[in-house]
Formats: sequence, C-alpha cells, structure tokens
Amino acid sequence: MTAMLLPPVDADSRPFFDAAMRSELWIPRCAATRRFVFPPRAFSPFAPGGALEWVRVSGRGAIWSFAVPHPPLLPWYAERAPYVVLAVALDEDPRVRLVGNLVAREGGAIGEVDPKSVRIGARVRVCFERVSDEISLPRWRLAQEL
Repeated sequence: MTAMLLPPVDADSRPFFDAAMRSELWIPRCAATRRFVFPPRAFSPFAPGGALEWVRVSGRGAIWSFAVPHPPLLPWYAERAPYVVLAVALDEDPRVRLVGNLVAREGGAIGEVDPKSVRIGARVRVCFERVSDEISLPRWRLAQEL
C-alpha cells in the first residue's frame, strides 16, 4: 500500500465531491425541517418523504475534537505522521461535524502543524486539496492564520 485511501464517490456523495472540486463546501439539508444531514445519503431521516436539498455553507467552524495518529500506520500515512485529524463542528449547525486534516496553509502538507498548538474550540476555515482526478478533500486552517 503506497497510496492514500480515498472515500468512495457514489450518487449520494457526488454533489459533495463535485462542490469540493470547485473549492466549495455544500451539505445536504432536509427540505421539510431545514436540518443538515451528514454524511450525505439518499433521504432525510428527519421527515416523511425525506427530500434533501444541497446548500452551500460558509466552511467555518470550531474544532470539536482531534486526534494525532502515530506509526504504525499504512505507509502513505506513516510518511506524514504525526499529523492532526480534526472533527469540525460547522457554524451553520454544530451537530454536523466534518473530519479532515489540519494544515498550516492552503496547499500545505498535513504534517506541518505542531499538534501541541491545537485546541478544542479553536476556530477553523475550510480549504481544499485535490487528491485525485475526481476528489478534492476538505482540509482545515486555523482562523488566526487566515
């Protein structure tokens, strides 16, 4: 294994990844209740009929939790460790949490941020990294570095 593991792209997640390729963050929302639904799925769990609409969100949030992986890891990840993996609570709905790496700057490597500098509740903003022909992944930068 020498490559990064990539998430599957299916009919339910395609709008998320299409938006990410444009450096935009879009999240599905229940058309009836206006509650966000993540991860993407075919129907809303919040209302009969379950219609979803896709909404562009700000890409701002707060660190809800984080982890710092250390070897032993798969080779691609071991070469970059230690690095920070965040769970980010979105400003639009803190119940929606996206996972991604913390980077020092847009386009920066995932291992550039000192894990000791990360704090729960710190403000972050999304940026994107193209990792394949059809996938850009959300990455996060600390707000004071913007």
